[in-house]
Amino acid sequence: MKYGIVREIAGPLAAMILVAVLVAATTRNFLDPGNLSNLVLQVSIVAIVAVGATIVILAGGIDLSPGSAIALITMVFALSVKNWGIPLPAAIVLAILLGTALGALNGVLTAYLRIPSFITTLAALSAFRGVAFMFNNGSPVFQVSPLLESIFYGSFLGVPLPLFYVGVLYAAAYEFLRHTPLGRSIYAVGGNSNAARLSGIDVKRTQLYAFMIAGFAAALGAVLMAARLNSGSPNYGVGLELSAIAAAVIGGASLSGGRGNILNTVIGAMTIVIVQNGLNLNAVPTSAQNVIVGAIILFAVGVDMWRGEITRLLIRAIPRRA
Repeated sequence: MKYGIVREIAGPLAAMILVAVLVAATTRNFLDPGNLSNLVLQVSIVAIVAVGATIVILAGGIDLSPGSAIALITMVFALSVKNWGIPLPAAIVLAILLGTALGALNGVLTAYLRIPSFITTLAALSAFRGVAFMFNNGSPVFQVSPLLESIFYGSFLGVPLPLFYVGVLYAAAYEFLRHTPLGRSIYAVGGNSNAARLSGIDVKRTQLYAFMIAGFAAALGAVLMAARLNSGSPNYGVGLELSAIAAAVIGGASLSGGRGNILNTVIGAMTIVIVQNGLNLNAVPTSAQNVIVGAIILFAVGVDMWRGEITRLLIRAIPRRA
């Protein structure tokens, strides 16, 4: 069992190490303690949002809305604390409930109204951000609470708190997917929805739950982003959905559904953030960064789609022993 896990993470881990070595070799400041600390904080939000993206992909769907959901959730969260007088713990619960509700909306439209998840979440990508701009006349809300920054910048035993959040969330997600009926149903639905239905699995309800989990993860990411910047803004989360999807795909999750390891997603998230960090340190324009991230996603998807052909070519290229 342990050997199987090591074998599954070996490929993405080797790719991440290779990317880190290349960035370190070409960027003088990459290994500076300050930059590495910032890297850890930056990867936490992407990794948390990527949990939801991975679960939706495993269920055979796609979620393009978490970036816009984060913008909406941060606005509601910031206003609830600063303007509406809601205590910080209650506001965090409210944000998580809102994120889960947004995910449930995507799930209902996809599973029960049979609208393809790409269309559903593409519409949500636009709609959620539009609603976010309706709050506070579209202006950001700054200086939400002096207690908020400690949620993100605090530490425990010298370890940044975001690392604990990521570790707990991924451990819970791994156990959920591997050892619970709903987790195994997500794999089954993504692998073959018709076969899953014939075996007694409620496909629609499983898809709904997958999107609700994605909304829950987006809400956690929104709270961390608001805590990091001590503010809420309708402009937050732009492009974050692509980073989350890229993390899942680079980690080996198949876009056709039913195949992937959630532990690899955090490795994929680290790979994406390392690439972006290296590009920032080298002063690469944002436009070029978007092109590079898009190329990485395209390459990872291509490897997934042509996995069988690539394997057969490698087997043929290896000389057989007599």
